Amino acid sequence: MSSRGNFSGRIGFILTAAGSAVGLGNIWKFPYLAGQNGGAVFLFIYLICVFLLCYPVMVGEISIGRRAGLDAYGSYTKLGGRRWGLLGLFGIMVGIFILSFYNVVAGWAFGYFLHISFGDLLNQTDFSSFFGLFVNDLLDLSSAEGLANSNFIFSMVFMAMTAFIVARGIQSGIEASNKIMMPILYLILIGIIVYALTLPNAISGVKFYLIPDFAELKIQTLFEGLKQAFFSLSLGMGTLMTYGSYLKKTENIPSSVAVISVADTSVAFLAGLMIFPLVHFLQFKLQVTEVATAGPPLIFIVLPQIFHEMGPLLGRIVGGLFFLLVCFAALTSTISLLEVPVAYLVDQKKMSRKKVSWAIALLIFILGLPIMASQGMIPALNKLAFYKGQDYLVFVADMCDISLTVGGCLMCIFITRRWKIHNMHDELEIGNPGYKNSFLKKYLSVTIQYVCPVLLGILSILIIIDKFFGIDRIFN
Repeated sequence: MSSRGNFSGRIGFILTAAGSAVGLGNIWKFPYLAGQNGGAVFLFIYLICVFLLCYPVMVGEISIGRRAGLDAYGSYTKLGGRRWGLLGLFGIMVGIFILSFYNVVAGWAFGYFLHISFGDLLNQTDFSSFFGLFVNDLLDLSSAEGLANSNFIFSMVFMAMTAFIVARGIQSGIEASNKIMMPILYLILIGIIVYALTLPNAISGVKFYLIPDFAELKIQTLFEGLKQAFFSLSLGMGTLMTYGSYLKKTENIPSSVAVISVADTSVAFLAGLMIFPLVHFLQFKLQVTEVATAGPPLIFIVLPQIFHEMGPLLGRIVGGLFFLLVCFAALTSTISLLEVPVAYLVDQKKMSRKKVSWAIALLIFILGLPIMASQGMIPALNKLAFYKGQDYLVFVADMCDISLTVGGCLMCIFITRRWKIHNMHDELEIGNPGYKNSFLKKYLSVTIQYVCPVLLGILSILIIIDKFFGIDRIFN
């Protein structure tokens, strides 16, 4: 392991793994889903799902990586044979495609950070039109200003930052950057929350978010909570398996995973505590009852309008800090996504980390170009005839969503049927002498062998139905 590098210790591993889990989904997807599924009720379901389903899967994934001491493909091959290695390759490919669209959205966030902090974005009167024009501005070579405002450049710079960090190695690059970004992320998040709570009508947003109405508890809530919990922790594609391969044998895996789960969940929770007061403030200012929308519109249309309502100075400060927060959350995730294929080529092909990091980053950036163009530049990619008229970005993201739960389900089957559960227990006892006779051991045995594969299998089927036909046909 020493030639591959390893984490310096427990704190470095926890911050890096938590950084992998914390991403754009925590900032925009969790608050929206909470708002659409009963607020506090959804939060309650989400927390249950994290520790019922996600905690065991995360423990299993990291234990595989540490036992094998290799990338995802190498870990499955070493512990299960070449056929199981295909599951590792599957996860690597999924990670590549996730990063291809994730980097595009991260580039949007980086562009908005620059436009709000140093430009005139908050002077706009129609933020929806601005966003539409912004995502269509792929590359304008006619002037320096056009080049500086190009999404092509924003995404390229973001990918270059990612490659630079990964190329520096585990301790000097990945761990060191997460040790800086994760604490700053929390500080910015808490700072914005404190300010948001002072705004008019903010408390009504807090009440909606934290006071449960169990009349809102539906099958749809359970489905969305389970799905979001699994996706938010970056499970099923080998990221945490790869990070686990850099973990020292002296570290306590179950304890570290508990801290990682709490860290990721706390960011999602705090994001809701930030978003809902801001949205309710905008409702108060505009005298409307509904403004929150899903995904990118919430971040790139609604929130800039909120910052605009704060005034030119405070809006620029709070808005700039918010999009810096989003950039940090995105960068900690893009780093982990790039590390998965890089580790594969370093381990299996004995290639130089620096050269591979930049080469894979370039390939992924090129794969992202059709995704950039799908936002209006190329009509055929903007409305896919074979996929409900959705754009290419949505299609790639949805296919990756399906792949994650399938990968997680197959990983549980691998532990149970091929690697064997007793080998996982043996690995978990290392660095944790009290594990042998603990309740946790029995709990992990039951969940990984029976609960997780069944729930993930059902979830995979439901997500496929949801993406292609609409889940309302089942739940309503």
